[in-house]
Amino acid sequence: MAAHPPFPGGTGPVPTRRGTRVNLIVLCAVALLILAVNVFGGADSPSDASRPSHARHAPQAAHASDSPAPRPLGRHLPRSRPVRLLIPEIRVSAPFTPLAIGRSGELEAPPAADVNLVGWHAKGASPGETGTSIIAGHVDTATSPAVFAELSELKKGDVFHVVRADRRKATFVVDTVETFEKDDFPDKRVYADTRRAEVRLITCAGDYDRTAKDYTENLVVFGHLT
Repeated sequence: MAAHPPFPGGTGPVPTRRGTRVNLIVLCAVALLILAVNVFGGADSPSDASRPSHARHAPQAAHASDSPAPRPLGRHLPRSRPVRLLIPEIRVSAPFTPLAIGRSGELEAPPAADVNLVGWHAKGASPGETGTSIIAGHVDTATSPAVFAELSELKKGDVFHVVRADRRKATFVVDTVETFEKDDFPDKRVYADTRRAEVRLITCAGDYDRTAKDYTENLVVFGHLT
């Protein structure tokens, strides 16, 4: 994943190299609860009465439908497990771990002990496949900055790559980099399926609210396969 995106928890920001603000002593968990509205189509959504009052949203895998799938737009690749994320602009070279939605409805977080690890929603589109692939990473951990500490430095036109298990390298270009208040997170825009092969890179952003024990914003990088 009331409209609350991923990543609770943390403490106040401090500066790091190249001016990036990093919030230390935080486990930027990917707390994404199942969407109240069915942005991916198919199955019926749970009623408001059955939802927790402060449920966080999560991406859902597309469900089978009797209707034919819309024709993909642009370049796309067959499904294949991602192996490594490469973002030359911010010196990221990180392996992937699959993330699943647990019993609580939250998307599992990448292990916090590994500061150089990203996770992907394994039931959703794989990077390069038609649809929206979700890649999440910690901004920092209890001891140091983490893999997405400098994600905010990306800008439109920057290029990043995903090395896949089929030995293909999927190359993506950044369309936009945006931050969203957690109380006004555009779930459909971020998580909804698309006819292009697209990726969302997501991490924590904004100030740390000590009362709520959570960040005030999330950073989302929107990109598409080139």
